[in-house]
Amino acid sequence: MSTSKRLYWIAQFIGWTSYVSLIFLASYADNPKQIDVIFITNILSLIFFGILWTHLMRISFFKLEWLDLRLAPLIPRVLVGSLICSILIAATTTTLSLLIDSKEKDSLTPLNAIINVFAVLVLILFWNSIYFTFHFFQKSRKQELNNLSLESSRNEIELKNLRSQLNPHFLFNSLNSIRALIDIEPSKAKVSVTTLSNLLRKSLILGRENLVRLDEEIEMVSNYLELEKIRFEERLEVKMVLDAALNEFMLPPFSLQMLVENAIKHGISNLVNGGEIIIETKKIAGIISISVTNSGEIVDGSNIEKGIGIENTKRRLALQFKDTAEFELTQHGKNVIAQLTFKTHV
Repeated sequence: MSTSKRLYWIAQFIGWTSYVSLIFLASYADNPKQIDVIFITNILSLIFFGILWTHLMRISFFKLEWLDLRLAPLIPRVLVGSLICSILIAATTTTLSLLIDSKEKDSLTPLNAIINVFAVLVLILFWNSIYFTFHFFQKSRKQELNNLSLESSRNEIELKNLRSQLNPHFLFNSLNSIRALIDIEPSKAKVSVTTLSNLLRKSLILGRENLVRLDEEIEMVSNYLELEKIRFEERLEVKMVLDAALNEFMLPPFSLQMLVENAIKHGISNLVNGGEIIIETKKIAGIISISVTNSGEIVDGSNIEKGIGIENTKRRLALQFKDTAEFELTQHGKNVIAQLTFKTHV
């Protein structure tokens, strides 16, 4: 049993026992003679049914997903739930009391029944206020930890991306390729310098965000591939099959960039004749798919899936999308497919 569940049951027992103890002391102070076996049985049944019905109420809150609601729609639901729970507690304890002692029937009047329900209702509302306060505190604390983890993850991927694009090897290849174009194709060399500038600027801007639009990510990837095509020339072919309806879909920055970088590093650069990279975005039956297909093979014992970029992306997907997003790397014939999938409700 987890610590939170153990704390919950301890609080349940202490809370109802304390409430019943107050009833016992008040009754004893008023008239000690009324403390008999029947009275003890009745207050013990109140503990049992109080814990039973409030626990079932808590389960109902989980099933109906009320714990995820905002305060405004939550309050009327809790009031109705508390009233129903109070009626059930009052009804079951009263029924048991009548079964134990039929004389109790004489004191059972509509007014007494209403007073009994109201008394329990006050207690249940107090119970719910404590429970939801604790729940919201836990939820807020968990969200804060997630935000800290996400911030750390975002900083890590930004640094990794900057290392990837600002390292001397990348810049040397890009600048060397651009230098070769200056005499041959000066206009193309100018465009390449602009492309490199846009890529570096975009990297700095998007790296500060938790989520970015898919079309912004694709724009950065396009700049990256334009520079790589100068280096690989005819050895690199790029094809994009994009669903324009997904342009505004939000995803972690550098997610697609990381897939394309891996396709170049572990795929195309290892092939003598080069190969093709296909970037595809689509939505089928509520599933958004973003995939990068490249020529090549997944070598046995390869550390591709254990790399910093992929591990970081998996962690960010888990933090930001919970269990509604997945990453998969598979071999299909002579191609490797890296795929991000997102479940949507629409």
